[in-house]
Amino acid sequence: MADNDLMIRTESGLKPVSSVAPGRSLPANIEAEAAFLGAVLIDNSVIEELPIALRPDHFFEPLHQRIYERVLTLIDRNAVVTPVTLKPYFDSDETMRELGGITYLARLTADGHGLLAPRELAQQIYDLALLRQLITVGRDLVEGALDTSQEVSPKERIEQAEAELYRVAEGATTSSEAQSFKDASFGALKLVEAALNSGGRFSGKTTGLDAINEKTSGLHNSDLIILAGRPGMGKTSLATNIAFNAAARLMHDRRAGIENSPGAAVAFFSLEMSADQLATRILSEQAEISSEALRSGDIDRARFQKLSFVSQELAELPLYIDDTPALTIAGLRARARRLKRRHDIGMVVVDYLQLLQGSGRANDNRVNEISEISRGLKTLAKELHVPVIALSQLSRAVESREDKRPQLSDLRESGSIEQDADMVWFIFRAEYYHNSLKPDTPDATSSPEVREKYDAWEQHHLELVGKATLIIAKQRHGSTGNVPLHFQSEFTKFSSPERRDYSDFE
Repeated sequence: MADNDLMIRTESGLKPVSSVAPGRSLPANIEAEAAFLGAVLIDNSVIEELPIALRPDHFFEPLHQRIYERVLTLIDRNAVVTPVTLKPYFDSDETMRELGGITYLARLTADGHGLLAPRELAQQIYDLALLRQLITVGRDLVEGALDTSQEVSPKERIEQAEAELYRVAEGATTSSEAQSFKDASFGALKLVEAALNSGGRFSGKTTGLDAINEKTSGLHNSDLIILAGRPGMGKTSLATNIAFNAAARLMHDRRAGIENSPGAAVAFFSLEMSADQLATRILSEQAEISSEALRSGDIDRARFQKLSFVSQELAELPLYIDDTPALTIAGLRARARRLKRRHDIGMVVVDYLQLLQGSGRANDNRVNEISEISRGLKTLAKELHVPVIALSQLSRAVESREDKRPQLSDLRESGSIEQDADMVWFIFRAEYYHNSLKPDTPDATSSPEVREKYDAWEQHHLELVGKATLIIAKQRHGSTGNVPLHFQSEFTKFSSPERRDYSDFE
């Protein structure tokens, strides 16, 4: 054995790296780790030029993990790292003593071969770490499949394995690390910078509706937004509008070569409507042809050509619709991870929450099942680091009140929806309830009182038509309040009012 031969601990004791037979253990390259560390100790700037974020836990040898961790700490303090400056931190290290003491650090820098290809060495260390994680996932999958002592649920095992594989594909470890305040504050400054670049209007993903962007500062990553309303209020229409606006903004910015777009590729999980129905809504909105006319085919050649043009214009729209019925929350999360990996989605929309299914562990308790689903959606938002908009039904308690405006207590089936949500929105249209009070249309034989009553109803109707209010009942990062919107029911399209006087919006 040469004097400068590096040693490794094996089951039979300490052996030179060169004497360890390949293929007998987990994939690793101890020599590559040692050569890379030697390059770093000779030239600290090597770390700044790495193509990947190499972490201490990517090293196979525990001693190399500790050395690299100490190197990163000292470099972060703007200190020069050499075998000499590292010496005090490893004087009492037992493994270092077994390998020959502090002279091991000097041997790392003995030949300097690592400086010839430090980027390639780092990439190999990283790739081998991912292979070891894959082996762990595979071993857990095999052990779980062989274990029939618990309830046999192959689909659940597959979903768990897919979640682990997603974390490996993203380069994540099995356990997340605490983030320093320095890193967290840097992220906060980036949000403020984004808001400044948008003219001070918003810092998150755009909704395409200025009135909402101004009130919420956009949709922020890791946030769960609950959009609720009674049937007929237009919650699906609003969600579809927001999904389209975000995707269209990203598409246009890409074509213009603009980076850091406030738009986003969107995954739309429609458990109620089919993909072609949603597409019809979007085409109706953009071509400004009523969806009823599209469904019945009651359009002329000119409008059909306009529809065809809009369809071609939106061919590259990064909006992905999954209309699989009866999805479980675990299944939805697995599909969302897949879309994140394949298409880098930046927003998720779920229509609607109550149509999702839980894991079946809630013992037929619907409240517990909804709680599991809302927690799962919040976890998804944090895991993928994207805003998640989930539509929700409201209880019938709204209809029994004189004031039909929804409240947080109206969220159906579980208080955990309110607790898990970062924002809760209610969509409210007074026009809808006013139409239900429409009196009989007067004719030539009607009395003056009947005519007067109808005229009063019609005048108020004209004041309400096309007006909607988005009630922000909860906002974890800002104030609550009302956002006025316009609604074109024939095109199922929401827009922001142009004027700034909203006093007559109900």
